[in-house]
Amino acid sequence: MLKAKTRWKLATYDEQLAASIAADCQLTPLVSKLLVIRGIDTSQKARDFLQAGPELFHDPFLLDGMEQSVHRIQQAIQRQEPICIYGDYDADGVSSTSLMVHLLRQLGAVFDYYIPNRFTEGYGLHKDALAHLHQSGYKLIITVDTGISAVEQVAYANQLGLDVIVTDHHEPPAIIPEAFAVINPKKPGCSYPFDMLAGVGVAFKVGHALLKEPPLHLADLAALGTIADLVPLVDENRILARAGLKRLNHTRNLGLQALIRVCGLADTELSAGHVGFALGPRLNASGRLETAESAVKLLTTSDMDEAEKCAQALDDLNRERQEIVAAMTEEAVQMVNELYPPDQNNVLVLAKEGWNVGVVGIVASRLVELFYRPTIVLGIDPEKGTAKGSARSIAGFDMYEGLTACKDWLPHYGGHTMAAGMTLPVENLDLLRQKLNELAGEWLSAEDFTPMTKVDVAMNMEEISLTAAEQLEQLAPYGMGNPTPLVLLEEVETQGMRIIGRDDNHLKCTLSKAGTSLDAIGFNWAHVTKRVTPKARFHVLGELSVNEWNGNRKPQLTIRDLSVGHQQVFDWRGSRDKIEKWQQVMAESNSVTILFREESYEPLAAKATSEQVNSLFVVGREGNITASSNVILYDLPTRRSDLEVVRVLLKQAERIYCLFGDPDLGMERLSCPGRDHFKQLYQFFVQVPTVKKIHIDALARKLQWKRNLLDGMIAIFMELEFLVEEAEQYTLQANTAKRPLESSVLYANWKEEAQLATDLLLSSSDAMIQALHQLVEPTTV
Repeated sequence: MLKAKTRWKLATYDEQLAASIAADCQLTPLVSKLLVIRGIDTSQKARDFLQAGPELFHDPFLLDGMEQSVHRIQQAIQRQEPICIYGDYDADGVSSTSLMVHLLRQLGAVFDYYIPNRFTEGYGLHKDALAHLHQSGYKLIITVDTGISAVEQVAYANQLGLDVIVTDHHEPPAIIPEAFAVINPKKPGCSYPFDMLAGVGVAFKVGHALLKEPPLHLADLAALGTIADLVPLVDENRILARAGLKRLNHTRNLGLQALIRVCGLADTELSAGHVGFALGPRLNASGRLETAESAVKLLTTSDMDEAEKCAQALDDLNRERQEIVAAMTEEAVQMVNELYPPDQNNVLVLAKEGWNVGVVGIVASRLVELFYRPTIVLGIDPEKGTAKGSARSIAGFDMYEGLTACKDWLPHYGGHTMAAGMTLPVENLDLLRQKLNELAGEWLSAEDFTPMTKVDVAMNMEEISLTAAEQLEQLAPYGMGNPTPLVLLEEVETQGMRIIGRDDNHLKCTLSKAGTSLDAIGFNWAHVTKRVTPKARFHVLGELSVNEWNGNRKPQLTIRDLSVGHQQVFDWRGSRDKIEKWQQVMAESNSVTILFREESYEPLAAKATSEQVNSLFVVGREGNITASSNVILYDLPTRRSDLEVVRVLLKQAERIYCLFGDPDLGMERLSCPGRDHFKQLYQFFVQVPTVKKIHIDALARKLQWKRNLLDGMIAIFMELEFLVEEAEQYTLQANTAKRPLESSVLYANWKEEAQLATDLLLSSSDAMIQALHQLVEPTTV
């Protein structure tokens, strides 16, 4: 048995609908099933999803507030009134600000931008900033990716005589700012057909309305923020991501060109993954550690030298950010283990002075990966007496709703179901922690604290083809709302399993079942080779793709998770490196070693750690033994009753390692002498009734037997009272009544021991496993 890393939840779908879409759209069953699972319920929607062209953009004027916003912006441009773009410091905010810069530059506006400093000002609109902008002569403020919660700040701007157009995508609070206009597809009463745009998506729609056509020349920026902000890549987000990635791969934006080069991706076909894990983090780095000024400058410059300098600066900041994150994560993990153990905390709330508030969200994400608990990480400002941080959640726990339930202690918070930010007085931390833990206790079950993987389709091997793998490419780009499809293959075997990679971290093999095979690769899965037997039957989760090598195109599965549902028996009998293999298994937690022979204990205990000594169980000694995942049979049992003692333990084990071998049993004990041997020995004593002990070696040579074999047979004759042992000799008893050989306990034990040796030691691997199955009766082997 080998447990999967996560819980697998197989999606359900309408099979008839999938078949109908497959026929109408000429799709493979796999792709049509995936479309239905993603909520596509008509053939036309399927075509729209796969095509995802700009012609499918919605009318921007369906957004509430768009018409008056466009009129006011056009008015400002005509009057040459200064406009200020008020943005945010994350990748979405930077992309939104940059897109709006290019848009207003194209329209000939008088404008500039302002992004608050994360460390001195924090997120959102600020009265001091608004006062400064008013004094600087601005008449119109356009927020991007922020402003929906700025009720007081907008009211203050109104008093100053500033017109504020709020464009945002975050969850609206109960009270919405009384701005000149508020554009947010989530706003109550807004009839826009898609409410999951990123901040840059809303800015893109403003450009769409102003230009009277989608600003596709800015789609690379729109894709950047959309993908980096982890909004669902469906509907318009999918269109933006698809069009933006296409443009990104041939971008004319000098800053993006420089950023792509500094990431080492100049010769790579860029995907959503490259945006999410390479470009996006570098754009975020500036706002996390300094200000977002360099990121906006990068994306808006028309000077190549400046672009190169900004890109390199962002790359340097990203490396610094990685070092800070690593150090903070280490401190946070220690804090969890010492103060807030996960088995006692449903939600982790961690705060410390000196923690960089620019990266607390990343650290929170790392802790969710490690402990799978909703997590809040905050940096404490001792001068202000406040804690500022970010939250990341797990499936089933709505973080925004949880924070809303704690609003009495949170003067400032905002966010989404899975992520949020907040600022609060330090003295409220314990109250926040306590309340969130109570809510998690109500909202979550024990099962919810095990990570869950959503599986799309269980497939038969014969369903996998190059055509199916090629059609899957039409579903890209992948991301939130449109995850990379995961397929499940059940009860497959592996062939040619080998370790590859510079550091021997990766697994390469061929999966097979019923005569059909599929190449598979598992990155960072090399460790599994030590935990499975050659004949293990796997359940494998993976991503199906096309692998092209030397002009040959074949389907390939990238392994994401796997399990073995049956108990595994490892045939390590007679290993030359027995101790090394034993230490390898015992290094894992939840392992126990069974010793059937007392003489095996001392040599093994001498090589064991103190913890490992406690996991040595000698059959026949007093002591309790607990169920373990790994059970090592170190030496060979001599009695079936010995196995009876550990029967339950072996039945419950996930893996049984058979380490016994020839050294555990003398060759003379591998087979029991037959009646002819005993008859021959008896006849010798009839001829020579008294044999001195000093002549036993000579007798063994005469009979061509091992000395130990002869000693064992003499012991049986003495038990049956055929021989009497005296000080210097053995003597045949005259007139002894006949007794059957089977009445000898020594003979019965020898015979049983020899049979166990035959079944468990001298047999083939399959026969040994079958014999162990019959002796122990595990559930499965």
